Amino acid sequence: MDKNEVLIALHEVNGLGWRRIEEIVKRDAGWVQAYQFSASDWMERGLEAELALWMTQQFTLNWIEERLERMARKRIRPVTIYHEKYPLLMKETVRPPWVLYTIGDMKLLSALSVAIVGTRIPTAYGRKVAAGLTKGLCDRGITVVSGMARGIDGVCHEAALNCGGRTIAVLGTAIDIAYPPEHNSLYRRIAESGLIISEYPIGMKGHPGMFPQRNRIIAGISRGTVVVEADARSGSLITADAALEEDRDVFAVPGPITSPKSRGTLELLKQGAKMVTDVNDILEEYQAFLSYSRVTSEKISEVCELTDEEQRIYDMLQQGINHFDDLLLQTSWDFGLLHSVLLSLIMKKAAVQLPGSVYKII
Repeated sequence: MDKNEVLIALHEVNGLGWRRIEEIVKRDAGWVQAYQFSASDWMERGLEAELALWMTQQFTLNWIEERLERMARKRIRPVTIYHEKYPLLMKETVRPPWVLYTIGDMKLLSALSVAIVGTRIPTAYGRKVAAGLTKGLCDRGITVVSGMARGIDGVCHEAALNCGGRTIAVLGTAIDIAYPPEHNSLYRRIAESGLIISEYPIGMKGHPGMFPQRNRIIAGISRGTVVVEADARSGSLITADAALEEDRDVFAVPGPITSPKSRGTLELLKQGAKMVTDVNDILEEYQAFLSYSRVTSEKISEVCELTDEEQRIYDMLQQGINHFDDLLLQTSWDFGLLHSVLLSLIMKKAAVQLPGSVYKII
């Protein structure tokens, strides 16, 4: 059993939060055999006696395998922070989830993504703007991320699906729960044509604090966050704050100064968010990442028959990891291997080298 499977299992234990898992995995390499720990081993790692006893009795290979099999039956594929498919942008954040549960197209984890969020009770203006911006981004091959909530979130997911674009829904509930209930059909459509993400496993009971936590993932996997409509206390502003904390781009759509739905976005503009009056205001920030041929990662693989190593580097370039030293750090490859893979991508006309050891897709 590898460390990814053991970490997934640790993440499933009720009572082991983010900080406790950090203490376990950072202490020593022995945690990979955690299913063999004694109660004293667990107590040395900070667990109280009752939980340590439970772990000794229940945290077994069978228990771990049962959970992995249950996820597989539901088409849930968990990705740990140690897995090569874990989103690089998310890994760079202050507190990345140890595990992301996914349903759908995992290729989107490495796609160039922009989040669009807003109020749960939008105006007709907000709906029209959100749908238009979504289509404009999707038409340029950018994946649109949102939280599958009522209102602007749902509008964006629907617009992406309807125009044949790509969308990621980040849930504030367990991965197998569609919330709100009226989005059951939307949940299924995204599962088939896009990607659903949650840091909460099967059976996790919901509580209000899960949604603000969800917002940090929306911002964390996205190059930028667009707020369409938001009142003064909107949860969308939490997403914008998370984006700012991670030094990501924040955009805001202006609205009437008399509308309560514009108070949050107007305040963002006062604080320095970039004003969006059409999709080009967003696109101009990401020209360096956009392929002029508009060939997606999946299509380029079909045309050029990329190897696994080439596909990995291509996906990283799509996310904006484009300097040789950064690629070397993220892959942990040796110099010669990375250089040969980049050279192969250039020869296949999938990438070009720019001055300063910088690379980009074409």
